[in-house]
Amino acid sequence: MPAGYPKGMVMKMDLQEFAGACSCGRPHPIAVEEILLEAGAIRRLPGLMHRKGFKNPTVICDENTYAAAGEAVLELLPESELVVLDPENLHANEQAVDTVEKRLQETQLADVLLAVGSGTVHDITRFIAHKQGIPFISVPTAASVDGFVSTVAAMTWHGCKKTFPAVAPLFVVADSDIFAKAPVRLNASGVSDLLGKYTALADWKISHAVTGEYICERVCRLEEEALERVCACLPRIPQGDPDACEELMYALLLSGIAMQMVGNSRPASGAEHHMSHTWEMEILNGHVEYYHGEKVSVGLVLASQVYHRAAQKLREGAYSIRPHVDVETELLRQTVKDPEILRELLEENTPNPLDAVSPEALQAAVPSIVEILEQIPSSEELVRRITLVGGVKSLEDIGLPDSVLVPTLRISPYVRNRLTFMRLLKCFEMEGLF
Repeated sequence: MPAGYPKGMVMKMDLQEFAGACSCGRPHPIAVEEILLEAGAIRRLPGLMHRKGFKNPTVICDENTYAAAGEAVLELLPESELVVLDPENLHANEQAVDTVEKRLQETQLADVLLAVGSGTVHDITRFIAHKQGIPFISVPTAASVDGFVSTVAAMTWHGCKKTFPAVAPLFVVADSDIFAKAPVRLNASGVSDLLGKYTALADWKISHAVTGEYICERVCRLEEEALERVCACLPRIPQGDPDACEELMYALLLSGIAMQMVGNSRPASGAEHHMSHTWEMEILNGHVEYYHGEKVSVGLVLASQVYHRAAQKLREGAYSIRPHVDVETELLRQTVKDPEILRELLEENTPNPLDAVSPEALQAAVPSIVEILEQIPSSEELVRRITLVGGVKSLEDIGLPDSVLVPTLRISPYVRNRLTFMRLLKCFEMEGLF
């Protein structure tokens, strides 16, 4: 999308551009059929319904997103059934799925679902769409997450943060007349989710350098382009500037396309997300009633601090490498009090991703690791950018005490079986890292 394209112009991402041949040698299938990003985009919904022959749509939203866009969607699609969720303590979990499925059973058989909302509503909808074999359409009400086009659903299932197979939307209908008016806090959450790609990409590149894990440079460039676009217009986003908010939504969708191209969340989720998942699983803390991007924001700042300290020690040679590192099962048993979550984490870490790391390969990769880490903005610079959009920056900002800091850094690498630099740090002997 050219910067500053004319207002009201129909913006359609050329998805085939991303699905073509790639130097990485792997195909990049794109599941979304069409993305519309423009002022007044929802007015195109009747035409999309007619084109696909849908007769029985069901709109899924919460009370807040019904007011923001759900009511307008129903006016355009009066034949729709409606499921409105209570936004109080609404999460993408088994309770919400059960509530929606029971409502669907009470209505006529839906042939398409419309997710009208932000991240939580989308995860619930895509999970059910996959389970029931029904296509869905995405109608974002805020530029708050990069998961609108995701092919997986991020769910908290019986207390554990899990990623389930799901489906991408058939269409994304992103109306800037709607999402530009979203609360500042929601769009700030989207900015923070996007900024988290700095550490996520670093984690991916470092794992590639150490173990030879597959990486796609083209996908990395897409994420980096998304970051550049948004950082260029940060001050205008909290003002609700339509062009700036469209840039943010475009970047978030681009990040989602990057995940589709790879087939998982590797380009967009690393140590910063693992900290967020740790707090969401309430392993170290009580309930944290903050948005996904807000928790990622805090995780990003903390990861940047640790990564830059580690880079300095690596550069100075102030470290040694352990010959072998097992999963810290005793630490997990002492820290994780819920037996079901403990069982899930032990299963998640089998096999141990550090088994793929040889001390010799790790030592040889140290210069590359330092170079990659130094490309991450400093925590001070990240705080400055987050402040520009009114986002959160610290544990205190999300109601957590400083006492959870060190336990978070130690436990969070175990919530996903994914090699991050935070996990790799367990291979190093370093004084005063955290």
